[in-house]
Amino acid sequence: MLLMFLLHLLLHAEVSLLFADGDVETQTSWKGYFNVATYTPYFNVDTDVVVDRLVSSVYPMDGFFRKIDANPDMYGPLWITTTLIFMLAAFGNFATYLMQRKTELNIWNFDVGYFNWAASVMYGYAIVVPAAFFFLFQYFGSRPSLVRFWCMWGYSLFIFIPASILLLIPVEFLRWLIIAGAGGASSWFIALNLKECTEGAADLMALIASASVLQFALALFIKVYFFA
Repeated sequence: MLLMFLLHLLLHAEVSLLFADGDVETQTSWKGYFNVATYTPYFNVDTDVVVDRLVSSVYPMDGFFRKIDANPDMYGPLWITTTLIFMLAAFGNFATYLMQRKTELNIWNFDVGYFNWAASVMYGYAIVVPAAFFFLFQYFGSRPSLVRFWCMWGYSLFIFIPASILLLIPVEFLRWLIIAGAGGASSWFIALNLKECTEGAADLMALIASASVLQFALALFIKVYFFA
């Protein structure tokens, strides 16, 4: 419920910014924060739509931002982020077991802390980073959509789900290649879609590059912390 409250609060902040000129008067009721119907439009997608967006997230040239323009959803990002959290926690422990089974099996234990870190980092990243870039783009004169940013960043994490399975391979060189490929593809996805939504404005290229670097840094964190 706290997560839904924060999402609604940020969405209202976006509306306030968009209508800052005073042409449209917006009113909010605190009761709306706790009304499930308030969030229904953000989950108005079916399986075919979600699958199509998942495919587009691993094939950046497929025009993902145009696909979500009319109906950005929160269902896909929420499902992807939650799934990734459980997979990182479980597979991170299993990868440690595979690496240590021949030498230090007697001292190996399941590390519950993996779940806490995965939940904190992934939920925090999926919510805070898009919101931060939304306000940065607003500051520099662009008019992006916060919901579309959340949707895009959420789907950008999908590629780390199959990557986390491949990272079970107990060969360190291959693990680095896998995470580098996943991080590069995810960064490219973010860069292409940010460039499209800002129409390639030259003065925003530094922000786009920063978002790509941050996305690749997340990939490195996944490798270093969960699959060291």
